[in-house]
Amino acid sequence: MGEIVGAGLLAHVPTIVLPEDERRELNEGKEITLVTGLRQLREDVFERDGYDTVVVLDSHWATTVEFVVTAQRRRAGLFTSEELPRGMCRMPYDFPGDPELAHNIASFADAHGTWITAIDDEYLPIYYATLNLWKYLGEGLPDKRWVSIGVCQTGDMEDHLRLGRALADGIAATPGRRVLLIASGALSHTFWPLRELRDHEASDPAHIFTPEAREADLRRIAWLKEGRHDRVLQTMDEFWKHKPEAKFFHYLMMAGALGEDACTATGRQYGEYENSVGTGQAHVWFDRPARGWTGTTPAASAPDSPPASPPSRPQEA
Repeated sequence: MGEIVGAGLLAHVPTIVLPEDERRELNEGKEITLVTGLRQLREDVFERDGYDTVVVLDSHWATTVEFVVTAQRRRAGLFTSEELPRGMCRMPYDFPGDPELAHNIASFADAHGTWITAIDDEYLPIYYATLNLWKYLGEGLPDKRWVSIGVCQTGDMEDHLRLGRALADGIAATPGRRVLLIASGALSHTFWPLRELRDHEASDPAHIFTPEAREADLRRIAWLKEGRHDRVLQTMDEFWKHKPEAKFFHYLMMAGALGEDACTATGRQYGEYENSVGTGQAHVWFDRPARGWTGTTPAASAPDSPPASPPSRPQEA
């Protein structure tokens, strides 16, 4: 039986892969703590032997008619971002995937009333919400498998929670797997307009697009550090007003895998809460509780198990 052994809401902003001198130039001569936080997280978690596979819930990869999970045996190549080719240009990557896990996750789609396809096409694009974090947390660790799952742009909160439930069951059904989950994305996510943007590149949270968005982000970081996932989930209607990245679907998929409202795992923050041209960024990590993730399926062996009953939740407008 496989298990989830750690999880985190992590920022992937392009600034982290710029050369240090450029990062400091943008940040009033100081290093951004999103970088130092990832370095410490690698030392504390990713360089240890307690896991074998990382599943990235990628807020930049938007599918339309289904969820997609990468199923290649290996992904390798060069990445240039269509969004920011000056800063992310011909970045090399090479890491093993986990086809068995990918297909097991997809096999639980019907049980949870959703659609998931495992795709092993070697030309399937990769996105920097996965790659930037792999550069810090996975590069140089060749035996660690990395898998990505995209958000679904036609899905709502319940759809992404269902994906998380299927993800937990797929992991449980894969013998011996020890998996880390990464919800890769921001909190509030409104950029400054182009003609104003260069006045707001420093990491100081004073540059977050609105004071209200900053306060909403800080409130949720505090809840996550207290293990109050229930409060985050119950107030999504309020948070959507501040346009979280990908509608916060990356977090919702992770929450679905960890037990949703029943999950009380407390988070520890790596680095500070920081601005990125108006958007709110933070790294919050959750270790596996001593008794496991409260509320997740304790064991999964058959993909035709009864569908989970969807909870009553605020639905997206």
